Amino acid sequence: MSENGGESDAIVSEDAFAKINLALHVTGQRADGYHLLDMLVTFAEHGDRLEFSPAQSDEFALSGRFGDALGSESGTNLVLKARDLLRQAVVDAGGAAPPVRISLQKNLPIASGIGGGSADAAATVRGLLRLWNAALPENVIDQIALRLGADVPMCLVSKPLIARGIGETIVRVGDLPSFAMVLANPLQAVSTPEVFRKLATKDNTPLDIGSRRSWLAAIGSMRNDLEQPATAILPVIAEVSAMLKDSGATFVRMSGSGATCFGIFDSAAEAEAAARALHSRRPDWYFQATTTRVGEQ
Repeated sequence: MSENGGESDAIVSEDAFAKINLALHVTGQRADGYHLLDMLVTFAEHGDRLEFSPAQSDEFALSGRFGDALGSESGTNLVLKARDLLRQAVVDAGGAAPPVRISLQKNLPIASGIGGGSADAAATVRGLLRLWNAALPENVIDQIALRLGADVPMCLVSKPLIARGIGETIVRVGDLPSFAMVLANPLQAVSTPEVFRKLATKDNTPLDIGSRRSWLAAIGSMRNDLEQPATAILPVIAEVSAMLKDSGATFVRMSGSGATCFGIFDSAAEAEAAARALHSRRPDWYFQATTTRVGEQ
């Protein structure tokens, strides 16, 4: 993150880190239809990039590999929703929230199970609070985040955590290490509501981290309850997973509701070599070597 220049030409930058569900247990369903989840979540160093600067009127610019695939209407784009909700809260609190130019470099695939839109919304909240030099109570910011989506509160944190409920109950995990990883996606969307509809059991056992002598072993004992129904809807997910295993990953799992899968490697160099090899096999797919962010002790 960086800030440059004075008040009139300030540019505030924020990273929107990819959200990786290391485990996702579906433990119930509320009366309003929302599913109750237990999730172990970490964040990749790779993600989207946003810049915020003062403007005469609101502007929004898109770039990056997946920029063309993203809508720019305020009713559907989470970045613009976040801008509008935060502006209203700042003004209601007696502050100023003048026009802003937002530039989004969209590096993450759309609707891919790694929280790209939610991470962008969270980065917008963080960035505009800085640009507008605004201070809001934590509970107000949390309410804005939850209105934007169930994944946005955890993306505001963007450090290893356990999320429960619909994602609003968050406990940081300070001792989760960084993992070398390859993210892989066939660039085919899978509908999250459809995945949940195909879930056979919705009252599964909750997350149990255990003694954590080995985080990798602990993660291996956990599950992603959405992987089987997502693969039934989009069988190519199984092919993505197999390719990661064949490339030398020590552990492979689908993230979120798919279709992105992640493979954990012994080193960053091995992950980078695997990503290059996978890209040469399927240049029309998305492969990204990355490392995950460490927790705060």
